[in-house]
Amino acid sequence: MKIKDISILLGIIGIVLMMILPIPTWLLDVLLVINISLAMMILLVAMNTKEALQFSIFPSMLLITTLFRLALNVSTTKLILGQGEAGHVVATFGSWVSQGQPVVGFIVFLILVVVQFIVITKGSERVAEVGARFTLDAMPGKQMSIDADLNAGLINEQQARERRRKIEREADFYGAMDGASKFVKGDAIAGIIILVINLIGGFIIGVAMHGKPFMDALSTYSLLTIGDGLVSQIPALLISTSAGLIVTRASSEGNLADDITGQLFIYPKLIYIVSGTITALGLFTPIGVLSTVPLAGLLAYAAWRMQKNMTQKQVAQEQQEEEQQIEEVRSPESVINLLQVDPIEFEFGYGLIPLADAQQGGDLLDRIIMIRRQCALEMGLVVPVIRIRDNIQLRPNEYVIKIKGNTVGGGELLLNHYLAMSPGYDDDSITGIETQEPAFGLPALWIDEPTKERAELSGYTVVDPPSVVATHLTEMIKRHAHELLGRQETKTLIDNLKENYPILVDDLIPSVLSVGDVQKVLAKLLREKISIRDMVTIFETLGDYGTYTKDPDVLTEYVRQALSRQITQQFTQQGETMRVITVGPTLEKKIAESVQQSDQGSYLALDPVSTQTVYQKLTEQINRLIQSGQQPIVLTSPTIRMYLRQVIERTMQDIPVLSYSELEPNVEIQSVGVVNL
Repeated sequence: MKIKDISILLGIIGIVLMMILPIPTWLLDVLLVINISLAMMILLVAMNTKEALQFSIFPSMLLITTLFRLALNVSTTKLILGQGEAGHVVATFGSWVSQGQPVVGFIVFLILVVVQFIVITKGSERVAEVGARFTLDAMPGKQMSIDADLNAGLINEQQARERRRKIEREADFYGAMDGASKFVKGDAIAGIIILVINLIGGFIIGVAMHGKPFMDALSTYSLLTIGDGLVSQIPALLISTSAGLIVTRASSEGNLADDITGQLFIYPKLIYIVSGTITALGLFTPIGVLSTVPLAGLLAYAAWRMQKNMTQKQVAQEQQEEEQQIEEVRSPESVINLLQVDPIEFEFGYGLIPLADAQQGGDLLDRIIMIRRQCALEMGLVVPVIRIRDNIQLRPNEYVIKIKGNTVGGGELLLNHYLAMSPGYDDDSITGIETQEPAFGLPALWIDEPTKERAELSGYTVVDPPSVVATHLTEMIKRHAHELLGRQETKTLIDNLKENYPILVDDLIPSVLSVGDVQKVLAKLLREKISIRDMVTIFETLGDYGTYTKDPDVLTEYVRQALSRQITQQFTQQGETMRVITVGPTLEKKIAESVQQSDQGSYLALDPVSTQTVYQKLTEQINRLIQSGQQPIVLTSPTIRMYLRQVIERTMQDIPVLSYSELEPNVEIQSVGVVNL
């Protein structure tokens, strides 16, 4: 055994022997001072612990110190009753506290006992009991939380064991405190009994056995009894206070002093109110200014100092953050942040800041929220967050739209004007600044407020600048939706579908198709502005045909045919006749003969002369339909649809190319033009 282990054992045995063997007065004085020092040490440790488990030995210390005090009480009682004295410490406490008046000392002793027994000990006992109960009740939930963190990979097995051990120690500690607090309660009762025994027994022994006069015996034994009670109850009070601090301490980052100064004095303005209130008490009540104004001034000064320190601390923190940001910019790792490319960016000149500033009436942020909702409903696409920023390199009224860092659109706005688009015929009375509508490139005019009403009466379509931006941004998102849908975004859509259709997703991914294969099919649909919101039908079709082919072009054609009702309703209204440009037999034959097969799939190898002819004849038919106010739609057979789309998508990206299999049988089709070679 180590020396410290032997010392503790000998100390415990010595405490027991103190109750039996006689102790000289000089040794008793030393032991009483040790008792006071030990109580003060325990109190200071309790004040500086951050959580109860840092002083987990406290229940055992409570028992040892209680036993030590009882042994000291027994020793002092033997000396008081046997010799009529108990050393300098007891005599000093008795005479110094009572000031020669035993009644005063007796009352002080009773007050200490009442404070310890009724206030502190009872409160600590109740808190320990409730703490033990709640700790035990919370153990299952804490264990489940640890298991969940372990399963999620947030902690490892070693950390999980440490957390479980901590929970067990907390339960053991509060259970031990609940029992140990009974020792303090019994110690207070024993102190009262010992005081009565010393007082009555000492008086009887002093008069009957030592022959002392009545008043001398009463004075001598009263002072010794009171000194003995005080010298034991003051350490007991310190220990009881330590117990209360331990069981009422919540876990925090600092000790008791840090928590008090950091939480009680966190609001200097409230201290000013306290200072003013105390000053008012001194001015308007008989208390007087001498008792209140100095304290009020001290509080006001303390509040001013704290407010000044908080300001300096805030400034220092801001400077530290700025220095940290500068260091991050200087560090080599900061270059990595520059590699991040935002999916969608909207940049504008300083003249258009009122569009995005809510304090100036700008509602661009609200409109962007509606754009994202609209794209989700119409396209089935979750549009990523749109980055909005001002750019001093742009002209004041200019804006640009970027997709993955590349400019895809832009324009200029006049905030105090309206954009008026002609209904097909011009009204000479409507004058303004000529421009182009940025989303569709239509000719338009910027008109002022007085001209707005006349333009609307003349049939012009009049929109305000925020609506122009919102329309342009929506159109750019739809046009480049296939670029915004990557594998990560596809995985998000798949996970959302899996919540309601787990079997459908598990049967397809990853056994039949990978996430990348599904992403390619969805991107091809979005490229032709076909909504992917009906993910159930898309996955059903991919599950049916994915076992036969992995070619995304072929799978896309199967999906388009499965979405025939959606495609039909997208390009025609119910009961209306669909007017289309059909592909003649000679062109279909030429395209079918130009299809080549390779290891990567099939592709179209049409000669340049035929390609140019197709462009020319399609352009003639499309322009004729546009001039008549109709939407141009190209209709062809299913076998060549995707190849014809490949021919015209570079120059006619917005022209839909449909096949007969993608239209519902009940829709009425009227051919308004034929394209042949």
